[in-house]
Amino acid sequence: MEIVKTEISGLIVLKPDVFGDTRGFFMESYNQERYAEYGITETFVQDNMSRSTKGVLRGLHYQIPYTQGKLVYVMEGEVLDVAVDIRKGSPTFGQWKGFTLTAENKKQLYIPPGFAHGFEVLSDSALFCYKCTEFYHPECDKGILWNDPTIAIEWQTKEPSLSEKDKRHSLLKDVPEEDLPRFGE
Repeated sequence: MEIVKTEISGLIVLKPDVFGDTRGFFMESYNQERYAEYGITETFVQDNMSRSTKGVLRGLHYQIPYTQGKLVYVMEGEVLDVAVDIRKGSPTFGQWKGFTLTAENKKQLYIPPGFAHGFEVLSDSALFCYKCTEFYHPECDKGILWNDPTIAIEWQTKEPSLSEKDKRHSLLKDVPEEDLPRFGE
């Protein structure tokens, strides 16, 4: 497996080994022992899947106090996947990284707890999958506005299709301190 650590602590790109022939391919999408070797030691408790059409942008989402780590990948289509470090006290607080994840490149992104997460669909549609280290708690659901100018994410879609909830998220500077995770916790 190819592993690429990013400039943001804990954010890791993984490219699993793929074994293919004329019949198709085989790959392990997750192996607890192997992923632990690369520092991903959390227990995943919930798997989620979404299908979205071109131009849909979902995010930027997070939970507090039940922060979620996520292992994300695309089974069909192509997305720009974005993680924003919102861990108070982190040296990379407010910084973001974006990654193109496709069914073809089979890359995975591990987003540790304490990040806001979102993605935009670049293909006609996309089937997006993610493993979570914490259960979803609707009462703890939070978000950062997708186009926060201080974060300045370089989305490819200038006028995305957003949920009503995602249109109403706060700017990062307006999020109360108690609604942000702490670095190192």
